[in-house]
Amino acid sequence: MPWVVLVTAGLIEIVYMAALEKSDTFTRLWPTVIFVVGVVGSMAGVAYAIRSIPLGTAYAVWVGIGAVGTALYGMLFLREPAGLARLGCILLILVGVVGLNLLHNASGGETA
Repeated sequence: MPWVVLVTAGLIEIVYMAALEKSDTFTRLWPTVIFVVGVVGSMAGVAYAIRSIPLGTAYAVWVGIGAVGTALYGMLFLREPAGLARLGCILLILVGVVGLNLLHNASGGETA
């Protein structure tokens, strides 16, 4: 269950970052509300997950999901550049997150 909560918290991070962009520096009410609720919910999820998952692994997975998801959101919906080098860097983040999860599992940690 901690892994499900952690992944959900990472996905919520993508939502609140998209809301932050739409909030126009906190001048639009509903995107700002979504941002604040998202931050609180995402942090609560990470706080729950680190009770069972090592802090470094949990943080890397959470940030990795948020970073990759937010970058892809920007490319798909905000017309941010999607060059080969940028996509390669996103792939490196994914490889790192998967690697940390595999190492955690190989060392006897909780499985997903």
